[in-house]
Amino acid sequence: MRLTILGGGGFRVPLVYGALLGDRAEGRVSHVTLYDEDSARLRAMARVLADQAAGIADAPAVTATTDLDEALRGADFVFSAIRVGGLEGRAADERIALAEGVLGQETVGAGGIAYGLRTVPVAREIARRVARTAPDAWVINFTNPAGVVTEAMAEELGDRVIGICDSPVGLGRRIARLLGARPEDAWIDYVGLNHLGWVRGLRIGGRDELPRLLADARALESFEEGRLFGAEWLRSLGAIPNEYLHYYYFNRDTVRAYQEAEQTRGAFLRDQQRGFYAEAGRPDPVPGAALAAWDRTRAEREATYMSENREVAGVGAREESDLESGGYEKVALALMRAIARDERATLILNVRNRGTLSVLDAEAVIEVPCLVDANGAHPVAVDPLPLHAVGLVTSVKAAEREVLAAAASGSRADAVKAFALHPLVDSVGVARRLVTGYAAEHPGLGYLR
Repeated sequence: MRLTILGGGGFRVPLVYGALLGDRAEGRVSHVTLYDEDSARLRAMARVLADQAAGIADAPAVTATTDLDEALRGADFVFSAIRVGGLEGRAADERIALAEGVLGQETVGAGGIAYGLRTVPVAREIARRVARTAPDAWVINFTNPAGVVTEAMAEELGDRVIGICDSPVGLGRRIARLLGARPEDAWIDYVGLNHLGWVRGLRIGGRDELPRLLADARALESFEEGRLFGAEWLRSLGAIPNEYLHYYYFNRDTVRAYQEAEQTRGAFLRDQQRGFYAEAGRPDPVPGAALAAWDRTRAEREATYMSENREVAGVGAREESDLESGGYEKVALALMRAIARDERATLILNVRNRGTLSVLDAEAVIEVPCLVDANGAHPVAVDPLPLHAVGLVTSVKAAEREVLAAAASGSRADAVKAFALHPLVDSVGVARRLVTGYAAEHPGLGYLR
């Protein structure tokens, strides 16, 4: 099989390639094409992958190109992991929002809307190119904000685009282990939108064991999400929220912490990755040096993840057990295997609603458990959302829809509406100033001036 990675110079590409190296099953990926507009980043990443493949005789071949059609031609699967505007754009998103006293996180609130406004037009064009150049390919979308970008690409590709995120998987895994179960033996009752979902139950052998966890304060506060939200709040909800809901439930505290931080997360990653790419891209590299630089950079990146939120919660540094993510590369590989080999799997994915949640229309992309086979991902029926969740899900989806509308129409009014409707933007006046600020900062948003 042939896999194309869009955003092939991106920092997380070695996670995907490393997972492919461990796949020894029949029908495995034999060729990986990296596509990126930045040839220097492509060169650096190709060196990291070469270091990973050293000594592995049957490692997938790797080629790199800056030509999109060349990258797509002949692909069986396409992983879309682009970052429009780069980390410089992310840092600007955060800075402009925080100056207005609202959250600038890249997928949540004003920052997520700004990122979506400049990413959706590019994602739609990629979807059109895939439909024309590789019509039989399946697209697995990693690009954030994953829900709205997947929904935009589905306009062209229908159910052949599926969004993935590792947050729900990591959360479910941590809960299962706390309850003494193997994660693969547990059914996770998870529902919501990307970065806006809740674990409402965890069934082991047909029995919901989540109430047992909620009754144990010490166990609740022994893992990342429990420490972030606190046992009392989790018991009030009767569920375990995705970590990104900390931005909603503790918004004022988090905004203050971000404003007081020495630098934003985007600025930190921008500076950190400049150093990595400069080191990995040096002429006449020493074998293994690029991979070693990537390993060091990744360890620091993981250890500092959501540090401001942990500061607000007063929980200190991440513990070793929390450094393991859900493994988005493992989710992607499991999804690809299930489709390519018709190996049925159950995965939490971003797919079109199709009546799963009655409060949203059929085309709305949601994040729920899905049964996957050769025909794609099929959402599993779920219980209705409680009212507090309905309010958040519907208001955030309304804002996402205005992002899609603004990206299609070029309408400043639609963009203002996208910001103003979001529950983390508290004023139409703030929304108007955000549009003005982002349009002035980002060349791709010049149409909104």
